[in-house]
Amino acid sequence: MLNQPSSKYKAFTPVRLIDRTWPDAVLTVAPIWCSVDLRDGNQALIEPMDIPRKLKMFEMLVKIGFKEIEVGFPSASQTEFDFLRRLIDEQLIPDDVTIQVLTQAREPLIGRTFEALQGAKQAIVHLYNATAPVMRRVVLGMNEDEIVQLATTNARLFQQLAALQPATRWTFQYSPEMWSGTELAFSKRVVDAVTEVWQPTPEHKCIINLPSTVEHSTPNIFADMMEWMHRHLARRDAIVISVHPHNDRGTGTAAGELALMAGADRIEGCLFGNGERTGNVDLVNIALNLYTQGVSPGLDFSDIDDIRRTVEHCNQLPVHPRHPYAGDLVYTSFSGSHQDAIKKAFAARREGDVWDMLYLPIDPKDLGRSYEAVIRVNSQSGKGGIAYLLENEFGLELPRRLQIEFSHVVQSVMDASGKELSAQDLLTLFEQTYGTRSVTAPEQLVIEESTQSGGKSFNIKAAVRLGQLVHQVQGAGTGPIDAFVTGLAAATGQDVRVLDYHEHAIGSGASAQAVAYLELRINGQTLFGVGMDGNIVSASLKAIISGLLRSQSGLGQPAPSGATIAV
Repeated sequence: MLNQPSSKYKAFTPVRLIDRTWPDAVLTVAPIWCSVDLRDGNQALIEPMDIPRKLKMFEMLVKIGFKEIEVGFPSASQTEFDFLRRLIDEQLIPDDVTIQVLTQAREPLIGRTFEALQGAKQAIVHLYNATAPVMRRVVLGMNEDEIVQLATTNARLFQQLAALQPATRWTFQYSPEMWSGTELAFSKRVVDAVTEVWQPTPEHKCIINLPSTVEHSTPNIFADMMEWMHRHLARRDAIVISVHPHNDRGTGTAAGELALMAGADRIEGCLFGNGERTGNVDLVNIALNLYTQGVSPGLDFSDIDDIRRTVEHCNQLPVHPRHPYAGDLVYTSFSGSHQDAIKKAFAARREGDVWDMLYLPIDPKDLGRSYEAVIRVNSQSGKGGIAYLLENEFGLELPRRLQIEFSHVVQSVMDASGKELSAQDLLTLFEQTYGTRSVTAPEQLVIEESTQSGGKSFNIKAAVRLGQLVHQVQGAGTGPIDAFVTGLAAATGQDVRVLDYHEHAIGSGASAQAVAYLELRINGQTLFGVGMDGNIVSASLKAIISGLLRSQSGLGQPAPSGATIAV
């Protein structure tokens, strides 16, 4: 790279629109959308779509709700021509959808384009020619007058050929290609000359498409250019101003949104930003940006994953996992502090509340995504994320101090493996750590309840197997847990005390399970035991055995298998 890039690169000249109004504008309605996936997007592919893939893409665009779809460049190849004919001949175009086709300002190509459109109910025919100084000087070898003549001559040809097919409702569209690099005064001159030929009316408008064929400036300057054109074009009330942003500077979405604020009525782009070089503006991004501001985009992305898979199939290109709204990881938090905040925000939210969720600008469910992927666990994760997954996937509502304890177990596994743990991996590790599958309920358990002047008392008898040893347990207390702990301490010589107790049910009816979480102090060591059973008392006793086995095997180690409570 150059130490002085100014010796090679010239800064883009601002418009200096002192009284600009777009910074105060607020987008309150959706623009007219036009998908160019089948033309601009297709020509940028390593392997352009064949007709089956084109049909699949077209059907999906219709399903999403696009009413204007650029279907190809029919004069460019036989495949493009044949695809357009198939759409028309097989009546695959819904009555409320208008197809659009593109052609250069060259007579043979224009003739071939109108030939391909025979029998269409309605169509937008898009004419373009280059206008930028470097194109005029280096590529075309034309001056400004010759460029204007080129545009108007072919605009007249549009009228002549359209008149030969009166059954079709025609809309004409003109693009000064490389408008983003063309002098504004000359852009106005050539556009005004074209509309002078076409004579659009407020009832039957033409489209003037102003593309950032290459992004040259910051989005605010592009917006100034758009507002200047919006103010100065002749016949403005008979024109739909369309914007076609590219993404060379990585600001295509911002440029598109600011252009709409500056007076554009319509926007062309591709799903997920496919297109030449760095791509076209991402229409999904702009549509869902509007949605998050309470503005209906008029497009349906309620199954975003299916749309993404279809686009990936048709384009043979992947959508990045961090792509806004659609990527695999965009609703995923690995950070422990983020996970804890999201978990608390979900717990506080009530159905019908305005969406105000930490780290999630949109409700994933609105796009067909579940909450399952919002929090995932790796070495950067904390207790909140682990607890969230266990609760949302498996119904385990871990008390806070148990969350802290188990997070240390998870962290040690993550540090050793360096890999992400799935929700199922977490459940397996939890079951191994606390023995929820290996500690079984007794086949017989005697619990006697009696009433005394001081209240109820309980006596319990059981045989407890710890490893190879069987301990006869007999104890009394104010409840089954108290009685069991008293008898267990006497039978084993272990100092066992219950510090805290939590329980809840998973499921309902005959298949419901009770889960008990007991915080215990055993021989001065504080740790949790967890039990699960169809009976809440049995679940609580299992939790005590779980804690005792963990204390013997080492805190955080999986409970030994084969631990039972039996008479």
